[in-house]
Amino acid sequence: MHSLTKGLLELIYPVRCGGCGANGNILCKQCIDSFRFVEETSSCPICGRLLGHRIVCGECLDKKKPFEEGFYGFYYENRLRDAIHSFKFSGRKDVGKCLVQLVLAKMNTFSGRFDCIVPVPVTGRRLKERGFNQSFIIAEEISGITGKPVYHAVLEKAKETKDQYALSKDERKRNIKGAFSLRSEDVLRGKRVLLIDDLYTTGQTAREASRTLAKGKAKAVLFFALARTP
Repeated sequence: MHSLTKGLLELIYPVRCGGCGANGNILCKQCIDSFRFVEETSSCPICGRLLGHRIVCGECLDKKKPFEEGFYGFYYENRLRDAIHSFKFSGRKDVGKCLVQLVLAKMNTFSGRFDCIVPVPVTGRRLKERGFNQSFIIAEEISGITGKPVYHAVLEKAKETKDQYALSKDERKRNIKGAFSLRSEDVLRGKRVLLIDDLYTTGQTAREASRTLAKGKAKAVLFFALARTP
């Protein structure tokens, strides 16, 4: 009965590709083939910047980031950008989950590098508007694949912030400063924590959230973003 109902619903409301809108799949083959993965072997192991080889970039050497290592899925461009917009702004959680699966299929040793997962929280206003936190969805999918626990309630927003994408680099830094707080420190003590966000642009959110997690005596903080700007 369940499969019959599902089949009828798909006839009435066919699944559309989150990247281009074509009928048939959550993400079509044409869109997936167009996505550019961030290759670990040719990018900075901290910020994911494309360098041609794996070495810490000059900016990360000059301005030491509070997270030990970064993992990045795709470059945020073209159809991939459209797919993430579909996930975040149109409620297509299935698209977000599919993107995570594609990324983790490329990261063979990923799960052995961390003990637990902490998603970046959103403001109450944003949660009310969207109905969900995209970083929570990503974190849950990674947890389901790796078996590592998600600590949802450890990190929280300490203040309302403006949308980062509309701000300059300096404005982003001021906007996000002091934006996070820890609800519990003991749960992170001695653990390697994987911080989760959907997008890495200037790195201000990742840095501020990582600094906050470090106050919980975590052994190390690592960072994962579904995509980063080219």
